[in-house]
Amino acid sequence: MFEKLELVRMAQAMARHAGARTDVIARNVANSDTPGYRARDLPDFESYAEGRTGLRGTRAGHLRSAAAVAAEPVPAGIMGTASPNGNSVSLEEEMVKAVSARQQHEMALSIYQSSSRLIRTSLGRSS
Repeated sequence: MFEKLELVRMAQAMARHAGARTDVIARNVANSDTPGYRARDLPDFESYAEGRTGLRGTRAGHLRSAAAVAAEPVPAGIMGTASPNGNSVSLEEEMVKAVSARQQHEMALSIYQSSSRLIRTSLGRSS
């Protein structure tokens, strides 16, 4: 029942995006000592959400979905210089990104819980 509401679908997509971004951040941190490793990140959720209404493939291999494109980690811009071994991971930046992803996930859960509570109240089921 809830899956048909656009707000709920958007909250679910936001939670999936935050989870995928957390995975990319974890890979960056795990490779922080790997020579030549370039930090990666996902496009922000807003660009992912805007892409959801674009063209859609009708069969496998036709068009890649916006979800598939948005879930691909892209090299993050290097904000300064890479380390002498060519690694561009900054643990400080990754910590900030991790906090941002956690906040995005918490917001998605809050939206989902609020909409669920609102629907239950409107149906007369407050518990």
